[in-house]
Amino acid sequence: MNATYKRVLAACLLTAASASAHHSFLAEFDQRSPVTLEGTVKKVDWVNPHARFDIEVKDENGRIARWALETGSPGALMLRGWTRNTVKPGDHIKVYGYQARDKSSLAAARSVLLKDGRKFFGGQMDDGGPEK
Repeated sequence: MNATYKRVLAACLLTAASASAHHSFLAEFDQRSPVTLEGTVKKVDWVNPHARFDIEVKDENGRIARWALETGSPGALMLRGWTRNTVKPGDHIKVYGYQARDKSSLAAARSVLLKDGRKFFGGQMDDGGPEK
């Protein structure tokens, strides 16, 4: 094989590997398992392919659970009015979403209600639910 062919083959393999690492909404989340979570933002990762943030939520017994929330990509969020500072550590928010299929403390954040009353759509276009 010549060097150019090897480089093209390597680029194709790397592209395929990164594409397979990305998942569809239905592969990871269950739209029959809606969740409503209210708590304090602890961490925000404004990264591709999905922005994520963690919140601490008190359950009915007063115990604190940490949830990871996944949204659409940063680019998609910006088109919907988000900025890097829409959700930041220390903010108290309410999240409507869908729990992960494995029933872990991971959910897809369909919409986010801020303390000042503003609501932002954070879902992915293939999450199957109505825009809340």
